[in-house]
Amino acid sequence: MSKEHIKYLKKLKKEKYLIIFFQFLILATFIISWEFLSSKKIINPFIFSSPSNIIKTINSLSINYDLLSHINTTLYETLIAFILGITISFIIAIILYEFKILNKILDPYLTMLNSLPKVALGPLIIIIAGANTKSIIVMALLINLIVGIMSIYNGFNNIDPDLIKLFKTFNANKLDTLFKLTIPASYKTIISSLKLNISMTLIGVIMGEFLVSQKGLGYLIIYGTQVFNLNMVMAGIVLLVIISFVLYKIITKIEKKLLKN
Repeated sequence: MSKEHIKYLKKLKKEKYLIIFFQFLILATFIISWEFLSSKKIINPFIFSSPSNIIKTINSLSINYDLLSHINTTLYETLIAFILGITISFIIAIILYEFKILNKILDPYLTMLNSLPKVALGPLIIIIAGANTKSIIVMALLINLIVGIMSIYNGFNNIDPDLIKLFKTFNANKLDTLFKLTIPASYKTIISSLKLNISMTLIGVIMGEFLVSQKGLGYLIIYGTQVFNLNMVMAGIVLLVIISFVLYKIITKIEKKLLKN
């Protein structure tokens, strides 16, 4: 490697460490400020809790409420709804891309469905699917599906038309164009859709757990609200943030591997 290239790599490494440092600095500043403001009662400790109380509550939940089982329930529901959502979104996006007339017919309906408040359908979902895990997964699918379809479809549509013409020049059929051009050229959009989809799915699962579940982090949050245990509510929210961050990082790792290939 040339000296310039080595210098460039060092610069990238330095920039990476600098970003991580400031990320941790912001987080540490937030936690310390929160603890200080709560201990001095500048903010209401009953409503906003504090980091130390949240740690104690998480420890108490682990002992008395089988916290790991609640986390596993939420993760299971999230992963099932996410896998189903992204698979169905991908298939429908391909169909709409290949059949432009069908897309024009369905476009206003997809837009209307996307803007519909999904919570309003909660009672109907419970009646149809029952007050169980199925209802939670259906709720999450309603939230992540349309967003996934639209974002993947838009990614397909943004491919350079000249590349498509080039494939046609070499007599490539639709399947070749789809699998060798359309999908590989849309990796970034698909990954962006995954990142958006995982957060939307988690929101849908928690909304579903608010309505019907007797297990999961959403259940703990709603139960904590009902018994005015706001430490439990804040602990549930913090755990959701951690889960969301971990899932996001996993998708980021997948993104790096795909883009390297």
